[in-house]
Amino acid sequence: MNLRHDPSRWGFPPPNQPPEWQPHLPGGPGLPGWLEERLFDQRIVMLRGQLTNEAATGIAAALLTLDSAGPEPVQLHVASPGGDLSAALSVIDVIDALTAPVHALVTSEAGGAVLAVLAAADRRAAYRHARFKLAEPRAGGVTGTADEVAAAAGQHLRELEEAVLRLAEVTGKPRSRIEDDLSSGRSLSAAEALEYGLIDEVVAPKGR
Repeated sequence: MNLRHDPSRWGFPPPNQPPEWQPHLPGGPGLPGWLEERLFDQRIVMLRGQLTNEAATGIAAALLTLDSAGPEPVQLHVASPGGDLSAALSVIDVIDALTAPVHALVTSEAGGAVLAVLAAADRRAAYRHARFKLAEPRAGGVTGTADEVAAAAGQHLRELEEAVLRLAEVTGKPRSRIEDDLSSGRSLSAAEALEYGLIDEVVAPKGR
């Protein structure tokens, strides 16, 4: 297992920077405007808390704006336990369409549908105390007639298959293994996620 110690190679701020560079706690109030602006100037997009369709719209807009501003890598900082699968796939579609590469950094946690977003990034890293939760992505709430509910269930299964294939491709694991781990709700440390293939690197403090 290879724990590399040079976060500057990725263009990520090291984990011992001042707190203003680590606004990655899931949930809670929104970031101050000045901090959002400063992060945006550094080509950093935050994925915090539950990934909803509304949050996905904002993340997609930020990614597209930064992509149009230049070809330099965009940093996607992830601190999310999961969210709606449809929202995750909408972010993935944008990442796939970008010219600029996306470098994802898991700062505290990543789980559920957000793991598929992580898999879509060109590079994936995590701080050494980050945690990962393999859990079956949830579907958004569906109401309507029996036929509408059945159609929505079929759509969710197709979307779930796409997410599983994404994870299988990036990890090199068989599809059946990914499905089993999602069903069992397997949890991984950053080091275990590196070994599993979810990330490419664990960012550790220099000198350790």
